[in-house]
Formats: sequence, structure tokens, C-alpha cells
Amino acid sequence: MSKFFLSLFIIAACCVFSFKPASAQDNSRIQVSLITCTPGEELYSIFGHSALRIIDSNNVTDYIFNYGTFNFADDGFYLKFIRGKLLYYLSVERTDEFIFSYMNEGRGITEQVLQLNPIEKENIKNTILENLKPENKFYKYDFFLDNCTTRLRDILSKMKSPSPILPAVMPEKTTYRDAIHLYLDKGEQHWSKLGIDILLGMRTDKIMTPSEQAFLPNNLMVTIDSCKNQQLVNQKNTILKPGDFGNQNNLFTPFFCFGLFVGLIGLLSLFKNKFGQIFMLYFDRIFFFMLGALGVMLVLMWVATDHSMTKDNMNLIWANPIHLIFAMFIRSNGKWKKWYCLFTGVSVLMLLILWNFLPQQLNYALIPIFILIVYRAAFRYNQQ
Repeated sequence: MSKFFLSLFIIAACCVFSFKPASAQDNSRIQVSLITCTPGEELYSIFGHSALRIIDSNNVTDYIFNYGTFNFADDGFYLKFIRGKLLYYLSVERTDEFIFSYMNEGRGITEQVLQLNPIEKENIKNTILENLKPENKFYKYDFFLDNCTTRLRDILSKMKSPSPILPAVMPEKTTYRDAIHLYLDKGEQHWSKLGIDILLGMRTDKIMTPSEQAFLPNNLMVTIDSCKNQQLVNQKNTILKPGDFGNQNNLFTPFFCFGLFVGLIGLLSLFKNKFGQIFMLYFDRIFFFMLGALGVMLVLMWVATDHSMTKDNMNLIWANPIHLIFAMFIRSNGKWKKWYCLFTGVSVLMLLILWNFLPQQLNYALIPIFILIVYRAAFRYNQQ
């Protein structure tokens, strides 16, 4: 009899310890995955892309949710884009259609199936569906602070308990500018890099926190893989392997072209005949006018747009809007012009001397332009 009760006790104990409450069982039949797409050849795709995949077996659905959608047909599209007022929105499409579009572009897709409990899955799904409503789906896009990747990072940080501690995935003291330079250099986007460096001010040179580093798709993928306080990835799959775009190795980089241009102007300035003097007069007018026009644009990007990173721009030291006035009165006599030439030459020369100590990283391709500004300002100073 004692053996019978002992056996009954063991069976009961096994049942108790093997029993799980209903709340702990995953009856949601939902799978949530982070989708990371590799960079493309064009500038708009050079940084990659992030999206969220939700498979709901109860409803037999498999969709990709994408926060990086905008409408080219929007009224005043280009003006809104320039002013930082273009609205992006959350869109949804079937996973097979999403994969097909990236297959045509030769871009890779990696899927990370997230380690979530049933409640977290439901909360993420409900949050996405709420954001998909017409009154909620639009948001003001910010490339660094609020984009298709940071939205997913923030959703995961909010919905996952405990909140994930994301590790740094880039070297210490990496700035926003350093991070985008890695992609622009790899993609041989030298002219785009120059334009971006001119438009972006000192705020882009802020050292990123580990969480801020996840504003780029690949960084978010890596940081989720190596989360400090918990396992976030249940399974990792390669859906598409990236194609080989090759290496452009473009010789005509901004530094090469500007250096060649400045050398040519230097040679032409050696001609002291009437033709040489007239040519350099009109060159100086056009040159300083273009610098001033660029300066006006930089001021407008600072004060008249919603872009967060185009403010506090040190490029205004050499692209000074007042150059417009100087260009128009370059031949007339006036003591103010002599002092203006001195101020311009000295200020740009100081940029060159203090190049590695400036609070804003300037594009090295501008060095020949700076030399030309100092040279022409010194020439006009001596002409007064």
C-alpha cells in the first residue's frame, strides 16, 4: 500500500511542476521579427532600411510594417522635404511583395525573430495597428532622431520587459557624422558626402549614446543581437543575400576636382595683361557671389526649416552671405572692403590652422576652396 501512495505522490508532483498557468503559455500564435535590409546603390538607400514583420497564424496573415514611406505625389513635395516638413507614414504590405521588391534591387534581407512573451507580442501588434490608423500613421521624419529604425527601437524598448539595455556597436566617441561617413565612403558617394557635410552643422558632431547609435538599420540589428540584460533574438534568418554592386573607384572626387580647379585659377592669375585682369575680376565676382548664395541657403536651412542638424553651422564662416554684397561692389573703392577682405582671409585661414580642433568636422575636399578664398581675399586687400 505504501508503494502505491508513493507512486501516486510522484505522479501528482510531476503534474504540479509541469503545469503552466494559461498566462505563461503562448497561445497568441504571433511571430514578430525585425527586418533589416542592406544598403543600395542610390543615396536614398545607402544607409539600409528597417521594418517589422508580423505573422499572425490565427488570422493567416504575414505583413511587413514600414515606417519609412513617403508620397512623391504630395503637394509641394520638394519644398516640404527641403524645409523638413515632409510627413512620412507607416505603411503595410505583404511580405512576399516586400521581398520581391528588394530582390529586384539586389539588396539583402535579414530577419531576427524576436524573443517575446504572448502579452508583449499582442502589445506590439496592437501598437502597430493603432499607428496604422489614418489619424495616427503620419509623423515628421528626422533622419537622425526619428526615422524608420528609431521607431522600431523605441517600440521594442517600450514593449519589452525589462527594457532592453542596448550596447554600443560602434567605437567610443563616434559621432552622427562619423556614422554616416562610413556608409557614404563605402558607397563611393563623395559628392553627396560633401553636400551633406556642408549642410549639417555642429549638432551632427555630437557623440552618440549606445541607444542613439541604433538610428541606423544595421546598428539596430547588431545591438539587438548583443543585448546586455536579456536575449532578444530567438532566431536569425537570411532571407536574401545582397548582390555585388562593385566598386566605382571614381577618380573625379571633390578634392581632386577642386584641387585641379584652384591650380588652374592660380595659373591664370599669373597673367598680368589686360585680359588676365578682366578675367580675374569677373571670376572674383562670380566666385564670391556663389559663396554668398550658398551662405544664404545655409542660413535658411538654420532658421527657416525644421531640420534639427542643419543649425549651428560653421560653414557659414567661409560661405558668408555678406559675400553677395562684396561681389557686387568688388571694383569700387571703400575702406570697409579692405577690412572685409582682411577679415575674410584671416577667418578662413584660421579654419585651416585649427582644422583638427574645430567643434565641427569640415569636409577635407574644401581645403582647396579655402586656400582659394584666402588667396583672392589677400589679392583684393592689396588692390584697395
